[in-house]
Amino acid sequence: MKTVLALVATVILGSTCSNKKQSDLENTVIEYTANTRGFYQKITVVNQELSVSKDRNETEKPTTTPISDADWKELVTDFQTIELDKVETLKAPSEKRFHDGAAMANLKIVHKEKTYQSKTFDHGTPPKEIEKLVKKINALAEAN
Repeated sequence: MKTVLALVATVILGSTCSNKKQSDLENTVIEYTANTRGFYQKITVVNQELSVSKDRNETEKPTTTPISDADWKELVTDFQTIELDKVETLKAPSEKRFHDGAAMANLKIVHKEKTYQSKTFDHGTPPKEIEKLVKKINALAEAN
């Protein structure tokens, strides 16, 4: 009986934590921006929707598409691995952007009314700690 009770409690607690993280992401805005003189892309993830804008002046309406449940679960998993307080201190693994070898990119996360913004890094080469999330967001944007 104790074993069954312990198993039920574990399942309930595990699903509660998972649902909390998922609802945390639902109340979060993730914004990825990459740009050079001739290239601009802003990808925004909000409430299981992806918006992509290629207009630097934001005069054109961004393209918005829903994110599938499978992709959303993957984003939730990737989001869970990020230590938000450390995002601002992450070091870029390369410096191609300094000589026009790559677009400059930034990741901004607004979570629970607090903004976490990365330092600038090379588009396509994010810091390891946010790499999965950034690559998934870019893959979703390319698919649309």
